[in-house]
Amino acid sequence: MSEFREITMARPDDFHVHLRSGTMMQEVVRLTRPWRRALVMPNLEKPILTAEDALRYHDEIERAKRTHGVDFEPLMTIQITKDTSSDIIHRARIDGKVLAGKVYPRGLTTNSEFGVVDYPKELYSTLLTMEETGMVLSLHGEKPGTFSLDRERAFLETLSWIIEHFPRLKIVLEHITTAASVGFVMHGPPTLAATITPHHLYLTLDDVIGTTLRPHNFCKPIAKYPHDLRALRSALTSGNPRFFAGTDSAPHSRERKECDHGCAGIFSAPTALSLYLDAFEEEDAFLIASPFLNEYGARFYGLPPIPDQRWIQLQKKTWNVREMETRCGVKIFTANEMGDVHWNVLAS
Repeated sequence: MSEFREITMARPDDFHVHLRSGTMMQEVVRLTRPWRRALVMPNLEKPILTAEDALRYHDEIERAKRTHGVDFEPLMTIQITKDTSSDIIHRARIDGKVLAGKVYPRGLTTNSEFGVVDYPKELYSTLLTMEETGMVLSLHGEKPGTFSLDRERAFLETLSWIIEHFPRLKIVLEHITTAASVGFVMHGPPTLAATITPHHLYLTLDDVIGTTLRPHNFCKPIAKYPHDLRALRSALTSGNPRFFAGTDSAPHSRERKECDHGCAGIFSAPTALSLYLDAFEEEDAFLIASPFLNEYGARFYGLPPIPDQRWIQLQKKTWNVREMETRCGVKIFTANEMGDVHWNVLAS
């Protein structure tokens, strides 16, 4: 364990976050700090499919930021479906300043009814245009029609096909959960990267269904085995620049989590930074935390440095998340039953 009690670091980037819309978004944006940039996912109830959609959503986020005095930069995405044309890609990349196109597996996660099953049949020309325009392909890597615990591993065959046919396409395999995915990325080409969430650094399947059903620990892809968790922590602390932070913070109201057909998603926006730092500290790799959080992802996405980079100061001081009760009824993720986390933000 490190002896650090107080640290100063560049404000981090979150390369996978769900902000939702409407009333829910107002509360989520308020709590999405202290991130400097956040890659916003497009799977709303009315999905973000075009440049026009992305620009409207960006304006909605900016209004919410002003209301709550939050200053992270939203990085926009569109959802890629079988109906995404080359013209849509070009306009989104140029007019909408869209950084990535997100592909979901049909029917396997929140608002994924427009998702994809057959990549060669449904997306060949779209992926070709993404490769040509430099739009990053963001993947929820699970294969429909496969047993739930095997879906991510089975998707690696599809990923191999994409890499073979589109060798210049930058690809991010989001929220990886298996040792197989870690190994695939480790030995993959430089055009392939992966995000690691804070919750997958703490959860196994036992924490979801081991003794009682824990709906607030349920996410997609679902947490796997202890050896998978160990592999994720090894990737986290490897210093490999193709692994970086993407929280997949995904809020749902308690009513939508604690019910039959409960939603998949874990809300970690207020606690994610603390959880990442705790994991680095537990693995005696504290000095690797800063590049993982604020260098590797920006470099992979080709983002320029921010000239007026602001710094963040954190102190090792236990604080209780239950004091941050959300007005919209969303449970905040912590790695312990008491709701305690460490590394409180002093200033940003």
